[in-house]
Amino acid sequence: MRVALKGTIRVVPTPDDIATFVEDGPPPGRTPWVVEPQARSIMIAEPDPSWPESFAQVDERIRVALGARVLDIVHIGSTSVPGLPAKPIIDIDLIVVDPSNESRWLPALVAAGFVLTVREPWWHEHRLLKYSSPEAQVHVFGPNAPEPWKHRIFRDHLRRDAADRELYAIAKVAASRNANERAETMMEYNLRKQDVIRDIYSRAFRAAGFLV
Repeated sequence: MRVALKGTIRVVPTPDDIATFVEDGPPPGRTPWVVEPQARSIMIAEPDPSWPESFAQVDERIRVALGARVLDIVHIGSTSVPGLPAKPIIDIDLIVVDPSNESRWLPALVAAGFVLTVREPWWHEHRLLKYSSPEAQVHVFGPNAPEPWKHRIFRDHLRRDAADRELYAIAKVAASRNANERAETMMEYNLRKQDVIRDIYSRAFRAAGFLV
């Protein structure tokens, strides 16, 4: 879908964009890693009522650093779902006008203590930055990316649906146990959950009206 905005044409995600998963990897010879991932023990913690406050701390730090350049900041991932066990890492979607124009937003975040670890211009111009205290991962997208919509739909479905929340909790514990036994990276841990995540997404998309 294309919409006019102040004399320009911008592409916004369609329902099909949001409800479709793209498996494309990096182009030949390219890597997404600015900082190579290392195997680490993956701990799934019991739900912690302080996680929203941890998000609020990181939210404030980003907003102070970027000011009006922040279009939106959203708490996503398992720590945003009350009652769900999770890695004690706050996942955040940050929306800026153009992630590819890093000079407009990245230096300010680096100065505020964030570390760029992933750069994926071929995948919705995604960037990933990490923050250490509280531990957080900030996913940077533009306003036309479908991924933040996916994240919110998944989060809100898990907040409503106790059965899928329990299913996901079981999958997370099993995936972390297997990944730890094999000294795998976080990426491999995420792959172990993928089938369950896609199964839950199918119900979340249907509930939201994307699928019939």
